[in-house]
Amino acid sequence: MNDEDLIRTALRAASKAGTDVPIGAVVFAPDGTVLAEACNAREALGDPTAHAEVLALRSAATKYGDGWRLDGCTLAVTLEPCTMCAGALVLARVSRLVFGAWEPKTGAVGSLWDVVRDRRLNHRPEVRGGVLEDECADLLERFFRTQR
Repeated sequence: MNDEDLIRTALRAASKAGTDVPIGAVVFAPDGTVLAEACNAREALGDPTAHAEVLALRSAATKYGDGWRLDGCTLAVTLEPCTMCAGALVLARVSRLVFGAWEPKTGAVGSLWDVVRDRRLNHRPEVRGGVLEDECADLLERFFRTQR
Protein backbone atom coordinates (compact mmCIF):
# COMPACT_ATOMS: atom_id res chain seq x y z
CA MET A 1 0.00 0.00 0.00
CA ASN A 2 1.16 3.51 -0.68
CA ASP A 3 0.62 6.41 1.73
CA GLU A 4 -2.52 7.57 -0.06
CA ASP A 5 -4.04 4.11 0.40
CA LEU A 6 -3.17 4.24 4.11
CA ILE A 7 -4.96 7.57 4.50
CA ARG A 8 -7.96 6.34 2.50
CA THR A 9 -8.26 3.52 5.04
CA ALA A 10 -8.11 6.08 7.86
CA LEU A 11 -10.79 8.17 6.12
CA ARG A 12 -13.08 5.12 6.09
CA ALA A 13 -12.49 4.72 9.83
CA ALA A 14 -13.25 8.42 10.35
CA SER A 15 -16.60 8.04 8.60
CA LYS A 16 -17.76 5.85 11.51
CA ALA A 17 -17.38 8.62 14.11
CA GLY A 18 -21.10 9.38 14.42
CA THR A 19 -21.50 12.49 16.60
CA ASP A 20 -17.77 12.71 17.33
CA VAL A 21 -15.32 14.77 15.30
CA PRO A 22 -14.59 12.56 12.25
CA ILE A 23 -10.97 11.60 12.74
CA GLY A 24 -9.80 8.11 11.86
CA ALA A 25 -6.63 6.23 12.72
CA VAL A 26 -5.33 2.88 11.52
CA VAL A 27 -2.29 0.90 12.69
CA PHE A 28 -0.65 -1.20 9.99
CA ALA A 29 1.70 -4.09 10.71
CA PRO A 30 5.06 -4.12 8.91
CA ASP A 31 3.56 -6.42 6.24
CA GLY A 32 0.77 -3.89 5.55
CA THR A 33 -2.08 -5.72 7.23
CA VAL A 34 -4.44 -3.73 9.43
CA LEU A 35 -3.83 -4.39 13.12
CA ALA A 36 -6.41 -1.93 14.42
CA GLU A 37 -8.55 0.98 13.37
CA ALA A 38 -10.55 3.51 15.34
CA CYS A 39 -12.37 6.79 15.10
CA ASN A 40 -12.73 9.52 17.67
CA ALA A 41 -15.04 8.40 20.47
CA ARG A 42 -14.79 11.15 23.09
CA GLU A 43 -18.51 11.90 22.95
CA ALA A 44 -19.55 8.26 22.61
CA LEU A 45 -17.41 7.12 25.56
CA GLY A 46 -17.42 10.30 27.62
CA ASP A 47 -13.63 10.00 27.70
CA PRO A 48 -11.36 12.95 26.90
CA THR A 49 -8.56 10.54 25.93
CA ALA A 50 -10.67 8.60 23.42
CA HIS A 51 -8.89 10.06 20.40
CA ALA A 52 -8.75 7.84 17.33
CA GLU A 53 -4.98 7.40 17.60
CA VAL A 54 -5.02 6.34 21.25
CA LEU A 55 -7.84 3.85 20.68
CA ALA A 56 -6.12 2.36 17.63
CA LEU A 57 -2.76 2.11 19.43
CA ARG A 58 -4.36 0.41 22.43
CA SER A 59 -6.07 -2.15 20.23
CA ALA A 60 -2.99 -2.80 18.09
CA ALA A 61 -0.80 -3.27 21.16
CA THR A 62 -2.94 -6.21 22.28
CA LYS A 63 -2.40 -7.95 18.94
CA TYR A 64 1.20 -7.27 18.05
CA GLY A 65 4.68 -7.64 19.46
CA ASP A 66 5.30 -7.93 23.16
CA GLY A 67 2.14 -6.18 24.26
CA TRP A 68 2.96 -2.52 23.81
CA ARG A 69 5.85 -1.98 21.41
CA LEU A 70 4.69 -1.39 17.84
CA ASP A 71 8.14 -1.52 16.23
CA GLY A 72 7.89 -1.65 12.46
CA CYS A 73 4.27 -0.48 12.45
CA THR A 74 2.78 2.54 10.70
CA LEU A 75 0.06 4.75 12.13
CA ALA A 76 -2.10 6.51 9.54
CA VAL A 77 -4.41 9.24 10.78
CA THR A 78 -6.57 11.81 9.02
CA LEU A 79 -5.43 14.77 11.16
CA GLU A 80 -2.06 15.78 12.58
CA PRO A 81 -1.86 14.28 16.08
CA CYS A 82 -2.15 16.42 19.22
CA THR A 83 0.46 16.33 22.01
CA MET A 84 -1.23 13.41 23.79
CA CYS A 85 -1.42 11.30 20.62
CA ALA A 86 2.07 12.26 19.45
CA GLY A 87 3.43 11.25 22.85
CA ALA A 88 1.50 7.98 22.75
CA LEU A 89 2.85 6.99 19.35
CA VAL A 90 6.40 7.78 20.49
CA LEU A 91 5.93 5.70 23.64
CA ALA A 92 4.44 2.85 21.59
CA ARG A 93 7.56 2.92 19.38
CA VAL A 94 5.54 3.33 16.18
CA SER A 95 8.08 3.36 13.34
CA ARG A 96 6.19 5.56 10.92
CA LEU A 97 3.43 8.15 11.03
CA VAL A 98 1.43 9.23 7.99
CA PHE A 99 -1.23 11.89 8.42
CA GLY A 100 -3.63 13.91 6.31
CA ALA A 101 -4.59 17.43 7.31
CA TRP A 102 -2.37 19.75 9.31
CA GLU A 103 -3.76 21.10 12.60
CA PRO A 104 -2.35 24.59 13.25
CA LYS A 105 -4.18 25.00 16.59
CA THR A 106 -3.14 21.80 18.38
CA GLY A 107 -0.86 19.85 16.03
CA ALA A 108 2.19 18.31 17.69
CA VAL A 109 3.96 16.92 14.62
CA GLY A 110 5.21 20.17 13.14
CA SER A 111 2.41 22.73 13.29
CA LEU A 112 2.38 24.04 16.85
CA TRP A 113 4.87 21.63 18.44
CA ASP A 114 7.06 18.86 17.09
CA VAL A 115 6.95 16.19 19.77
CA VAL A 116 7.89 13.29 17.51
CA ARG A 117 11.14 14.88 16.32
CA ASP A 118 12.35 16.08 19.72
CA ARG A 119 15.96 14.92 19.92
CA ARG A 120 15.70 14.49 23.69
CA LEU A 121 13.39 11.50 23.21
CA ASN A 122 14.76 8.02 22.67
CA HIS A 123 12.40 7.24 19.77
CA ARG A 124 11.60 9.36 16.73
CA PRO A 125 9.31 7.91 14.05
CA GLU A 126 9.57 8.72 10.38
CA VAL A 127 6.82 11.22 9.49
CA ARG A 128 4.95 12.17 6.34
CA GLY A 129 2.23 14.79 6.65
CA GLY A 130 -0.21 16.36 4.24
CA VAL A 131 -1.21 13.11 2.49
CA LEU A 132 -4.65 13.61 0.89
CA GLU A 133 -4.75 16.80 2.93
CA ASP A 134 -7.70 18.33 1.06
CA GLU A 135 -9.92 15.27 1.46
CA CYS A 136 -9.12 15.02 5.17
CA ALA A 137 -9.68 18.74 5.77
CA ASP A 138 -12.92 18.61 3.77
CA LEU A 139 -14.35 15.91 6.01
CA LEU A 140 -13.69 18.04 9.09
CA GLU A 141 -15.00 21.24 7.49
CA ARG A 142 -18.27 19.53 6.52
CA PHE A 143 -18.67 18.21 10.07
CA PHE A 144 -18.08 21.59 11.71
CA ARG A 145 -20.41 23.36 9.25
CA THR A 146 -23.26 21.18 10.54
CA GLN A 147 -22.35 22.05 14.15
CA ARG A 148 -22.86 25.79 13.64
